Amino acid sequence: MFDFRQLDSGDYSFSGRLDASQTDKAERVLKSLTKSTTIDFQQLDYISSAGLGILLACQKRLRATGNGLILTNLNSYIKDIFKFTGFDKIFEIH
Repeated sequence: MFDFRQLDSGDYSFSGRLDASQTDKAERVLKSLTKSTTIDFQQLDYISSAGLGILLACQKRLRATGNGLILTNLNSYIKDIFKFTGFDKIFEIH
């Protein structure tokens, strides 16, 4: 199960499993973003290619306006996926 929470700062925290069955929920949040936003992945256990796809679409849209996603607290599994796919060069990761 995937869930998200908007933080007081206006940024977001993702948790659970972001897979194909949960992308609609995440996509609603990501499509609403209009400025650079930090997403905390500390509680995110898993991300599938479908999850990567919606993040990439959001990043491309935000980059067109000079903004982007900033991702924090990736676990080692998700960090490896970002390295293997080259997404670590597309996203700002802290």
